[in-house]
Amino acid sequence: MAKVIINGNEETYEDGTHLVDIAKKHQPDFKDDIVLAKYKGSLTELNKGITGVGTLEFLTTAEKDGRRAYRRSVAFMLQRALMEAYPLPKHAYLRVEHSLGQGDFCTLDGVEPPSEEELQELKRIMLNLVEKDIPLKKYSIKTTQAKEMFKSFNMKEKEQLLKYRTSSNINVYDLDGCIDYFYGYMVPTTGLLKYFDLIKFENGFMLMYPDGSLPGINTREVATFKKPMKLFRVQQEASLFGSTMGVPTVGALNEAIANGRIRDIVLSQEAIMEGNIGDLAITIADNKDIKFVMMAGPSSSGKTTFSHKLSAHLRALGCVPHPLPLDDFYLDRDQMPIDEYGEKDFESIEGLDIPYFNDCMVKLLNGERVLLPNFNFKVGKREYNDHYMQLGKHDILVIEGIHGLNDRMSSSLPAESKYKIYLSALTQLSIDEHNPLSTADGRLIRRIVRDARTRATTASETIAMWDSVRRGEEKNIFPFQEQADYIFNTALIYEMAALKLYVDPLLYAIEPDEPTYGEAKRLIKLLDYFLPMAPEVIPNNSLVREFIGGSCIL
Repeated sequence: MAKVIINGNEETYEDGTHLVDIAKKHQPDFKDDIVLAKYKGSLTELNKGITGVGTLEFLTTAEKDGRRAYRRSVAFMLQRALMEAYPLPKHAYLRVEHSLGQGDFCTLDGVEPPSEEELQELKRIMLNLVEKDIPLKKYSIKTTQAKEMFKSFNMKEKEQLLKYRTSSNINVYDLDGCIDYFYGYMVPTTGLLKYFDLIKFENGFMLMYPDGSLPGINTREVATFKKPMKLFRVQQEASLFGSTMGVPTVGALNEAIANGRIRDIVLSQEAIMEGNIGDLAITIADNKDIKFVMMAGPSSSGKTTFSHKLSAHLRALGCVPHPLPLDDFYLDRDQMPIDEYGEKDFESIEGLDIPYFNDCMVKLLNGERVLLPNFNFKVGKREYNDHYMQLGKHDILVIEGIHGLNDRMSSSLPAESKYKIYLSALTQLSIDEHNPLSTADGRLIRRIVRDARTRATTASETIAMWDSVRRGEEKNIFPFQEQADYIFNTALIYEMAALKLYVDPLLYAIEPDEPTYGEAKRLIKLLDYFLPMAPEVIPNNSLVREFIGGSCIL
């Protein structure tokens, strides 16, 4: 007999009992669907059998690991449905391009873009697969065998990715005859995949999922698709750039590193980014009404380096830029709002003195001389240290803060005096045809490296606070991204290969008994797909230098 300890209570089962059967017994205790487990301290799929004695914790679709497994599995179910919707001799090859809102933008190779009617038929097939409750079978095969298999399936990107895998075996999944390889865990059966939608969009379609990004959201209701067109255009441009450079995937990047092409790729991308910043500066400088450049972006999107680069270009055009952090307009710490956890909420817009900020900005716009504050984070109070400012004919304030795009922040300023920029690192790479590379993972890896270098913060500490950071982004930044006049993509096509050298030792330092160990293992597995590259080829004015060090800008 085997024993599991759930919330301090011991339960006995026959040796080999699957976790999914134990989960069914406990599902009534959970508001959200159980899709994964943490068994004996490790993240585990529910198809695993139990042995001996071990602790057991269930994970639902309300938790990030559960959401990842759910979305991954729905995409796999979509692949299986395509086999039925486009039977041989037709071939409809699914491409999961990138995330967009609470869904994935998908296209089909080999056939015309699906119509509304075809998507509805595809959805009907998927719901039929849900009804049948088909198991997702997992088994291990030789990596060489997998490469040949995916070559025969015309999955060239998977074949190229596996060329650089050092492990002799890999795990593949079989869903009713549809076989694929995925980065990460899957749910046990299709019966759990009830909540999704297919929506025709541009030259493809959206595969939509439940939200679950913030506490209290219904995970059994598909999120609304709000068509973030500006963000979509930037993501499409990034994908096009990756293809143009011949580096659309991780496997292709590895090929470039192995073949000695990485220096040319680095220099080309840096030149393009510098050119884009220069074009943006010309747009701002040519409009004499613009006095306030408002910038916002999620954590580790490269706001500091970008603002310095933009300022340099503005100066070259005859402007006089002045950096101004919104943080200087914080309320004193004892006046900070309290969040739902009873903690001071430093990310809420209510923590900023909005009327005071608007009063200062209006006076500056009117040509008055204004004493601006500086926030002293050590004592938690605003201070006034002879920081006077008066805007001249060529002066421009470059204002950065998480609420920079929120109209509440600058409601007293005329629209024509403001230019809003949203920054994010929207990666050009996919792992392969069906596994897009997470933009959030890229930013987390950037932050781990930077925090360790500049703040003496361990990788474990950075990972531990990442969920809180992400909640703040979902609440305070992402809802306003479409209000930007310009969305600037700070992702560098080569950066994960460069960051790998710095972040791997930090992640390996996390011990198995630490709560962040599972997330560290996941990131290590992700980085295992990348060949490392020598940082010497990266220019000292590159944005990636903000994270790895050696910047001549900061």
